[in-house]
Amino acid sequence: MHRTVRNFSVVFVCLLVLGGLGVFAAVRQAHRPVGAVDVRIANEFDNYFISERGVTALLTKGGQEPVLGTRPEGPRLRELEARLAAHPFVRTAQVYRDLSGDLHADVTQNRPIARLTHPDARLDTYVDAAGQPLPLSPLYTARVATVARPGGAALPADFFQDSTGQRCLGFLRFVDEHPFWRAQVAEVIIGADGRLSFTQQVGDQRVEFGPPDNIPEKFAKLMVFYRQIPSVLGWDTYHRVNVEYQNQIICE
Repeated sequence: MHRTVRNFSVVFVCLLVLGGLGVFAAVRQAHRPVGAVDVRIANEFDNYFISERGVTALLTKGGQEPVLGTRPEGPRLRELEARLAAHPFVRTAQVYRDLSGDLHADVTQNRPIARLTHPDARLDTYVDAAGQPLPLSPLYTARVATVARPGGAALPADFFQDSTGQRCLGFLRFVDEHPFWRAQVAEVIIGADGRLSFTQQVGDQRVEFGPPDNIPEKFAKLMVFYRQIPSVLGWDTYHRVNVEYQNQIICE
């Protein structure tokens, strides 16, 4: 019994010491001015829509609110995080200070999965995987499929928010998630009835996809076409390939 009490006392004292050291370190850190700013941008898809310089500019409001030499604490750090998160190409942001008092900003980028074209190219926008619009960037142009109505007409700004748009978004997500199709699908045309067709980077065929349902099965049929027809008859034999109907590939 005495040994148990003694062991408990030792553990309790150790916890108190560690807690005290933590509080001391936190207080000491809070009173140290920021001597350096470290920006890290996660870039798993090789997109460059925001740079380290751009993140620093956001943190300092373009130099109007310097952080070097200041002592930002909890509420101020959350304010800086919110400022970064408000940027359309920032998906998540974390701002914190290390034991030396230096400021760290860790950012993951948002990224487009398609480009929505407009008759006036200056009004083009991107769309992300959630169906939210993203602006074009002077820093980088994403290599993604373009999307429009027949004849090049622009889609409504809120197109991806209703059920039809969400189904079309599922098609674009599938393309984006598969490197082969991401490299092959060039221009997607969305008809007024929600039926899809697209042109390709390789081959002159226009692929008539139909409604955006049974997406994996339809792309599997198109892969059968790629593997069996062009190698025998050549890429230019057919100019239209329809994979809309079950268990059929129609070529003309």
